[in-house]
Parts: sequence; C-alpha cells; structure tokens
Amino acid sequence: MKDNNEEMFPEVDENGNIIGGITRETAHGGSKRLHPVVHLHVFNRDGALYLQKRPEWKDIQPGKWDTAVGGHIALGENVDTALLREAKEELGISRFSHVRLGSYVFESSRERELVYVYKTVYDKEITPDAEELDGGRFWTLDEIRENIGKDVFTPNFESEIMRKELHLFIA
Repeated sequence: MKDNNEEMFPEVDENGNIIGGITRETAHGGSKRLHPVVHLHVFNRDGALYLQKRPEWKDIQPGKWDTAVGGHIALGENVDTALLREAKEELGISRFSHVRLGSYVFESSRERELVYVYKTVYDKEITPDAEELDGGRFWTLDEIRENIGKDVFTPNFESEIMRKELHLFIA
C-alpha cells in the first residue's frame, strides 16, 4: 500500500484559517506549507496510553510507534469530522467522548503541521485497520518514559507528550 500523493489538504495559517489547497506530495515534500492534522490520545481507565505502529510503507516515520489516531484533515472537511473519521478508519472506534487539549505547530525537516490534539478514555474493543496500521497496543506511562529518545516513537509523538500545555504527561 502507498499514500495517495494527489490527496488534497487545506493549506492554513497558524490560526487554522484556510488559505489554499495543496497535495500530500507538496505538503510532505519539503515545502513546509502548513497543513492541519488531528491527533487523538486514547487512554484506558487504568491510565495506559494506546499507541499505533506505523506501517513500513508510510512516507513519514515508517515502522515507529505513534499517537493512537493521527490523520490529515481533507480539503473541505472540518476538524471534528476528520477526528471521528480517522478514529473509525484507524482503530474502528466510534461513539466516544473526547476533550480538545489544544493545538500547536509541529515542524520537521520535511513538513509543517497544525496539530489539533484531543484525548479520550476508551475501554471498549480497539481493532486497528490492517491496511492502515501495523497494529497497536496499550503502553504504560513508565514504558513510554523508558523508550523516549531511543528511536522507538515518532519525533512528533515524543514532542507532543512532553508539551506542558497539553497536560498529557511529562516524560
């Protein structure tokens, strides 16, 4: 499988205002044009955090462990719709309550993303989509702390969980 490089994303300013449209290829090809994404952190009632394993075919950070749900907002789609769509597509979860934690701009060597961050507590069955992910599992916060900086997680995930303003936890 491979990402669709012609998929259209909104180009946004740092406040989330749409200023145009760009392809995935442009967004991920080093242009640094800002595009929005959603992240959902899925905790169970014991406080463990579910992480997805990115498949080897992904164009960004293949094979790394990452936020439970993460996906692009499509051109013409709003943040809440994208969050619900991505949760259903990636983990097969729906009908969950979520809390918005905030947003921030993440920049790597290839791209810039406006990340809208949410969290939920979810104790029902999670069924990762085998075409989207290489599985997933709940990690204790101690397990996550022990693996920070060891090239196990995506840089975006590591950066996000350590942001004090998001109140996830500090590694």
